Amino acid sequence: MRAVYVLAICAVTTIGGAASAQEIDWKKVDEALGRSAAVSGDVHRYGFPRSDLTVTLDGVTIRPTLALGGWTAFKPAHGGAMVMGDLVLLETEINPVMAKLIENGIEITAVHNHVLRGNPATFYMHIGGHGDPVKLATAIRTGLAESKTPLTPPAAPASQPAIDLDTGQLDQIIGAKGQANGGVYQFGVPRRDPVTESGMQLAPAGPMGVATAIGFQPTGGGKAAITGDFVLTADEVNPVIKALRSNGIEVTAVHSHMLNEQPRLFFLHFWANDDAVKLAKGLRAALDKTASAKS
Repeated sequence: MRAVYVLAICAVTTIGGAASAQEIDWKKVDEALGRSAAVSGDVHRYGFPRSDLTVTLDGVTIRPTLALGGWTAFKPAHGGAMVMGDLVLLETEINPVMAKLIENGIEITAVHNHVLRGNPATFYMHIGGHGDPVKLATAIRTGLAESKTPLTPPAAPASQPAIDLDTGQLDQIIGAKGQANGGVYQFGVPRRDPVTESGMQLAPAGPMGVATAIGFQPTGGGKAAITGDFVLTADEVNPVIKALRSNGIEVTAVHSHMLNEQPRLFFLHFWANDDAVKLAKGLRAALDKTASAKS
């Protein structure tokens, strides 16, 4: 998912020889994936939105940036690069994509749902690896070619769709500054303490998939469909479930995305379509149960 940035990560595996981090030729990585990266610090993140799909959920047509935004993120690590990602797939695409990824040295770290009742149903394959970044990128594109994921870069929109919500009030309630992206108002709320994978700190947290991600898609009359995922330690899971459910927000999945992270993390996905301010207050109540960074 992590349309809403939505987030996965790697176990460590080696693919071929790895160039040193300083020698990474990012242009070649771009070419292998067929698109340009969004760069944050030393992280290069590539989006693979399922713009080919029309997915409806409880009468809402889901925008790709709400829950259909597949992605991969590369970060220099251990003489090469680590990669993590979250690929959005139909049920019939899971096994062909998995077979090709495994054949080319990519590790599968999770496969599961993020939302319920979507039509058609979508699944999310979290992946990871370590090694030569161009070989990793080539392996990922080869895997994605087994699906109908668009492999040509999406055309830049002439203008961003309007966000028909009081975004200033949402910012104030959530306690962070959101960003409009493809008709969805998105938040990324990092945890207070660092998250590491195989000794590497996963920073920036949002692009690496380890910040709580929240998206608001306007549905008219001050309402919004919301989804995303909370990034939680074990002792936070049930307090957050109770806070969300008591505020009319459905919990749709609780699971892992990674294999070797520290501290151990769980990802809790949610859904609702209601008054946006009311839902923001419910999300804030849940965030208050977590060790989240204060902006």
